[in-house]
Amino acid sequence: MRIALSVSEKEKARGVKSPYFQALLVAGAEESEIQLVSASDAPRTHPEDYDGILFAGGEDVDPSFYGEEKQHDSVHDHHPRDVFEFSLLNAALARRAPILGICRGVQMINVGFGGTLYQDMKEDAEPQVEHRQTDAGKSRQEATHSVLVTDTESSLGAIVQGACRVNSLHHQAVKRIGRGLKVTARSEDGFVEAVESAGEYPFLMAVQWHPEEMVNGSAEQREIFVRFVAKCREGSAHGK
Repeated sequence: MRIALSVSEKEKARGVKSPYFQALLVAGAEESEIQLVSASDAPRTHPEDYDGILFAGGEDVDPSFYGEEKQHDSVHDHHPRDVFEFSLLNAALARRAPILGICRGVQMINVGFGGTLYQDMKEDAEPQVEHRQTDAGKSRQEATHSVLVTDTESSLGAIVQGACRVNSLHHQAVKRIGRGLKVTARSEDGFVEAVESAGEYPFLMAVQWHPEEMVNGSAEQREIFVRFVAKCREGSAHGK
């Protein structure tokens, strides 16, 4: 089994100390089964070699990919990463490989399916809770608001019964949902917090919060990675 962990250049430098990497280990993956990749690896990366892909957090998605110009100084994108991850996403979808997205990951996946984003939630919408908790002095591991499951038949619904408390580290969010995706959870103030494939797909889950920061204290957050790793291993066993 080989899992691609797609991250920013900064996160890649953390190596095995990356919380995403550690979460996959906690979920049952072996260190040798995880490969950290970033945009600088594009010439040497072969998407068909992976049994699953985790798209991690990081920079904003370039608004040009969803037909907009940059509207706020708070938008900090990295175009090469977008190009790289859209190629990984398309390859994974073509092979029906398991996909997990976190924070930027849910936003990138939504854009990849033709959806749009709030470029800055505080400027473009009216959030009623603090979605970037570090601005309020909260740690990354602390749960600060509730997420309500809206689709009990979803993969997330099988893990979370009704609602759960999560951390929140984003200033952008899904606006118009991409075609082929469905919303499976929302925040207390109505923003999209999780999406999955609307069709028959082995495993495609993307969440707006950071479960990797909470795996040691929450069985629910840990289970997200456990199910992803299990699906990757299952696909590898069947030659995908």
